[in-house]
Amino acid sequence: MITITGKTNLVGLLGQPVNHSLSPIMHNAAYEEMGLDWCYLAMPCESKDLKKVTQALRYVDCKGLNITIPHKQEVLKACHKLTEIANDVQAVNTLIPEKNNRWIGANTDIEGFLMPLKDHNLRDKNVIVIGCGGSARAVVMGLSSLNIKKLTIIGRNPNSLDFFVRSMKNVLSTNHISIEGIDNKELNVTPYIEEADLIINTTPIGMNGTNAHQKNIPLGNEIWDCLSNKTILYDLIYTPKPTNWLKLGQQKNCFTIDGLDMLVEQGAFSIRLWSGINDVPVQTMKSSAEKHLMV
Repeated sequence: MITITGKTNLVGLLGQPVNHSLSPIMHNAAYEEMGLDWCYLAMPCESKDLKKVTQALRYVDCKGLNITIPHKQEVLKACHKLTEIANDVQAVNTLIPEKNNRWIGANTDIEGFLMPLKDHNLRDKNVIVIGCGGSARAVVMGLSSLNIKKLTIIGRNPNSLDFFVRSMKNVLSTNHISIEGIDNKELNVTPYIEEADLIINTTPIGMNGTNAHQKNIPLGNEIWDCLSNKTILYDLIYTPKPTNWLKLGQQKNCFTIDGLDMLVEQGAFSIRLWSGINDVPVQTMKSSAEKHLMV
């Protein structure tokens, strides 16, 4: 158990909601093993307060912040400068303190996302990404390094979807990946699901604390009747474990991946950026999170 003293430094998470987050569990376990006198807190923050809250935390010498749904793009406005990856993705999940009470915006989601896929060969495969927010941007950037053939983005807001696809086409212009946006309210997405080798849910649908209908399953329950057992399902959500969508995939004998490995790996990269220490106890982070999920 970490003892908080007058010398303890603050780090934490901003988002809405955050009461489900495992980040405090795994981060504080890592800090204790590393001998860092830091305390990680999950702090709920509304969008309208984001700029004021990030500024205030920098003034009290917060040593670092993670940013989660729905702030990964809005927080760009709070950054003095961006790392190259964060600039390419135009989404930030990690704030690094800089001099003069400023923040540097970084993105560790790409490294975190790719780790669970390292043993899967996705060359010339068809991939679907559900959602077109900040997490989806990091996912698409990660996929661009895996030599996939076709990428389909499924969204429900035509304007956001169109903007996302156009911006991603610019980023992926040298990767020879076919990218298409599909509005699931207008077009039948069944043929795309049937041919998909990997489907990734980047939306919060299915997360504990959300009130989505259809048993909290992205795109609704019935649409997944056509799912093939050759398809990998990857849900960025890690609570509940597994989500109802991944349970459905397991019933279809699909290989499923939840978001815990991604969470742990991106968190470890954040710690490296904040502390300058490369040796982060990743397994301790994961095991502490898994123990909490079983409670």
